[in-house]
Amino acid sequence: MTFDLPERFWRGNLHTHTNLSDGYLSPAETAQVYRSAGYDFVAITDHFRPEYGYPVTDTRDLRTDGFTTLIGAELHAPRTEAGQQWHIIAAGLPLDFAPPSDFETGPELARRARTAGAFVGIAHPSASLLTAIDAESLDAAHSVEIYNALSDRENRGDSWHLADVLLNRGHRLTTYAADDAHLQPQDPPPCQAWVHVRAETLDPDALLAALKAGHFYSSTGPELYDVHLEGEAIVVRCSPATKILLTGGHPGAELAQGTNLTECALPLTLFRGTHCRITVEDAAGGRAWTNPIHLPSSS
Repeated sequence: MTFDLPERFWRGNLHTHTNLSDGYLSPAETAQVYRSAGYDFVAITDHFRPEYGYPVTDTRDLRTDGFTTLIGAELHAPRTEAGQQWHIIAAGLPLDFAPPSDFETGPELARRARTAGAFVGIAHPSASLLTAIDAESLDAAHSVEIYNALSDRENRGDSWHLADVLLNRGHRLTTYAADDAHLQPQDPPPCQAWVHVRAETLDPDALLAALKAGHFYSSTGPELYDVHLEGEAIVVRCSPATKILLTGGHPGAELAQGTNLTECALPLTLFRGTHCRITVEDAAGGRAWTNPIHLPSSS
């Protein structure tokens, strides 16, 4: 499991816009916002659309010894069941990634991005009103954006339901949280949702490999120190929390509640033969989520 690996965690945002598309600040100013907030990396994912000149924003000159960037874009092509364009996060694109053809579909565009080496995420599915049919067609995706801080202002920030449906249908997807920061004056403040990626170094290739392998967890506040299986239980150690919740591929949950929880063990019986995940919630309402953990029918 991720927490058993010898590497360390690096904090980053995977969904970020600048003034090269519809963001407010320049790439350098945007990177500085995250660097100043203690982040280790950021992926600039400007909208890959014709009105912006199909930008794959070159952020290599923003990298320092203690901060790095992933080169990417938010890809678009028609069309979802709701009649909208696809929103597809691609972190780790080559700078010469070609614009879509007039007839390229969202799933085809995602496949091309994955073939080019990108980590591919299904962006804000709740806000985009994606259906399970939509999401299943995006067969190149590595991950589902299960929390989008910008979409939360529309009460559509949480997309766990769709992720659980896909997982129950056999799709081995991971799950990530992100800001979707545009840094416009009217927007919510940045640095509200992030991933902690476990990798040996702060090298873009190492981060991308860890993301693709699912070696990360997501948070809007709490920290996870350890999550591991122990017999018929899952053991969790975390920063002070008010709730530690075990949910997954069956209705129902196991939970521990208190005022200053930092450790607990929860029984796995309910989720044998399917997937489960840990959610930690703190007193301020912040949450942290593991990636899905797939369990055999018996230990």
